[in-house]
Amino acid sequence: MKTILVAGGAGYIGSHMVALLVEKGYDVAVADNLSTGHAKAVKGARLYTGDLRDGEFLEKVFSENEIHGVINFAAFSLVAESMADPLKYYNNNVGGAVGILTAMKNHGVKRIVFSSTASTYGVPERQPIVESDRTDPINPYGASKLTIEGLLKWCDVAYGIKYAALRYFNAAGANTDTGIGEDHFPETHLIPNVLAAALGKKALELYGDDYPTPDGTCVRDYIHVRDLVEAHLLALEYLDKGGESGPFNLGSGDGYSVKEIVETARKVTGKPIPATMKPRRPGDPPTLIASNQRAREVLGWTPKRGLEEIIADAWTWHSGYPEGYGDR
Repeated sequence: MKTILVAGGAGYIGSHMVALLVEKGYDVAVADNLSTGHAKAVKGARLYTGDLRDGEFLEKVFSENEIHGVINFAAFSLVAESMADPLKYYNNNVGGAVGILTAMKNHGVKRIVFSSTASTYGVPERQPIVESDRTDPINPYGASKLTIEGLLKWCDVAYGIKYAALRYFNAAGANTDTGIGEDHFPETHLIPNVLAAALGKKALELYGDDYPTPDGTCVRDYIHVRDLVEAHLLALEYLDKGGESGPFNLGSGDGYSVKEIVETARKVTGKPIPATMKPRRPGDPPTLIASNQRAREVLGWTPKRGLEEIIADAWTWHSGYPEGYGDR
């Protein structure tokens, strides 16, 4: 049976991708070094533990499986850490992409769906953001992802490896059917931090209420992780049908402020969730909202789950697994 290789498949979004592929009847192999992922999150797939920069490791993975396509989530993704240690981010993110593309070239694998990011746009010139807008990252994390997009372009030209680069906005939520969710350390994402405060695990601090937005707090586009991985599968099927390489935004197309997120979480959880307002953090754009028109028209993708469902599913997981996967 032909296999889909999910690189970084033990991570938050990657594990949800694995769950969807298994649900749809695919044979799945996962390559992950478990530096930020969790072996317990990989369900129904073969887990190979190793580093994408290790050619011998990848040779083993590709030799033992008839790989039909690759979905690559493997990356470090903490913006502040990338600012402090850009070499770590280029070495891991770009180096890992070089490793997996080299193995694909050597084994004749011609399809890859790449987990990119809205951070490739930097501070956008307009809202909503479309794929043809200027890309000018303001941190090494986003820059490393944009470098990989360039690498993919040239691997298409040179080797015929077709790609879809999926630029995410804010992924959130959980898969309550399979019992997988979001467990990062340190946690930097708003919704899990809000829910940790609802559980009494930490104090909630918000940053900046003087932005040029309706309530003064930053506005972001949130997308359910299950909608997100469904788009990856559609992108893989699009490439299977001979679709042209290129980028796609993945977002809901709706913007929610930080205060709206907290208020919705209070409604969903029934908890008061006290919050302290702190000054702005440097580098946070006031508003980031995706245009998902290209993904809708080309991939046939429609996000189906709204903000309340995102937070409710995340709350189900966090309240059921208050210590996450318990492997830290």
